[in-house]
Amino acid sequence: MKKNSIKKREFSSYLLLVLPGFIIFTIGLIIPIFLAFRYSLTSWNGLTAEKPFVGFDNYVKMFQDKYVRQAWWFTLRFTFWNVIIQNFFALLFAVILDSGLKGEKIYRTVLFLPCLISAVVTGFIWLRMFSNILPAMAEALHLNVNLQLFGNQDTVLAGLLTANNWQWIGYWMLIYLAGLQSIPSDLHEAAKIDGASTMQRFFHVTVPMLAPSFTICIVGITTGSLKVYDLMVSSTQGGPGRASTSIIYLIYETAINGRQYGYGSALSISLIIALLIVAVIQVLVLKRREVQA
Repeated sequence: MKKNSIKKREFSSYLLLVLPGFIIFTIGLIIPIFLAFRYSLTSWNGLTAEKPFVGFDNYVKMFQDKYVRQAWWFTLRFTFWNVIIQNFFALLFAVILDSGLKGEKIYRTVLFLPCLISAVVTGFIWLRMFSNILPAMAEALHLNVNLQLFGNQDTVLAGLLTANNWQWIGYWMLIYLAGLQSIPSDLHEAAKIDGASTMQRFFHVTVPMLAPSFTICIVGITTGSLKVYDLMVSSTQGGPGRASTSIIYLIYETAINGRQYGYGSALSISLIIALLIVAVIQVLVLKRREVQA
């Protein structure tokens, strides 16, 4: 009986600790998702009291809308290149800093500083860079290079990738650096004694031991890139034309500016589903690799 009463008290105390977070999570996320799904079945404009029920018409319209396809295509390309570039350079810088480089703390601080800046400010910085500073430098050096990346449909993706990666590579670098520093040195020493080269030790010892770090970084970069919005607001505003309109920027344009709250809610539900699917698949696949490693 005593054991049962102790367990009940422990459970009650744990519940009290979890309850505030659960309430905030429910109010801030779960309820809005259910409300968004409810509104997605209407043609509500976000202002009137009437919310005409249209069933799944908004979802049918979504699959027929060329602007939705364009927004998803841009978002997927942006996400794909972000995952590759950020993981590669974050891991590269982490390996360099973990090699005993002189002034490692200074370099680490410099690389990490951009992620402390908000994405809105980052957008303004790189808008200024591409519009004024870099073209002026190219002109002074007599270089015939178009560096106004945000002003061209063919180069706007490269410009946004530059800004986004400049901001976040240092953040993911720290995660890889923490993973590298947690690898027991005995493993490397044993592999070295066995005759393994530097590259062999990296791919057969370091990379497998970094599996948890890969999971965090890949999932984090993917979900963050799929939700990109504030960077576009302050830099390209979805332009030129619609060349840099991400899916979440399209949701904002549709629901708020276009007064199509029902249709915008349907788009937001599609984004939530996409995020869940991608995150679950990535976690399952990467976690399996962690176990194998």
